[in-house]
Amino acid sequence: MIEEHHLSVQRTARYFILGQCTEETNCLVIACHGYGQLAKHFIKKFDVIARPDTLVVAPEGLSRFYWGGLSGNVVASWMTKEDRHAEIADFTAYLTQLYDHFTAGLRANVRIILLGFSQGCATQLRWMAREKPAFSHLVLWAGSIPEDIDYTPVRDYLQGKPLHFVYGTEDLFITPERVTAQKTLATKLPMDYQVHTFEGKHTVEREALQRLFAQIRP
Repeated sequence: MIEEHHLSVQRTARYFILGQCTEETNCLVIACHGYGQLAKHFIKKFDVIARPDTLVVAPEGLSRFYWGGLSGNVVASWMTKEDRHAEIADFTAYLTQLYDHFTAGLRANVRIILLGFSQGCATQLRWMAREKPAFSHLVLWAGSIPEDIDYTPVRDYLQGKPLHFVYGTEDLFITPERVTAQKTLATKLPMDYQVHTFEGKHTVEREALQRLFAQIRP
């Protein structure tokens, strides 16, 4: 008889930072990349919001693979449909440890912005639903709100918090139907839902990022 079992093991996670944690820091950005990316490349997009008072942290997905099959560029993913509950548990524990590490050195009134791009959007929301980290703004960039989460237990936690949905008008993954579905799903979250668009494709566009942070960062 074949039986499935799980064993928790210790492993090393990687993350990159832009900026420093100092007494000046009043804005912490935790930015989760999308499917098939690496944090060291993803974080470069955030150079347009770099300031002495801002710290950007880009964690990397725990699963790496060769994009071209057996060789070539190495990329990362947050989860797949295989053994997904264990993968969700692993990355939420990882993000919580990372969050605690940085917030411990910051003052209590720091503005915390949680941002996910593409697959990173679901990553952020799954983490939030399980661990309820304190935050000021949630940015879902060219991604989706997971439909399989029960948001009822976190309604008070999310009440009134700003939720920014950002996408490019030329993004092949964000169709008009998907935009409508996203808006419908957002009604499950008692958040202040705001939509931002830019002329571009499935990417974090620097000028759009700069405009957004001019609005949400102190």
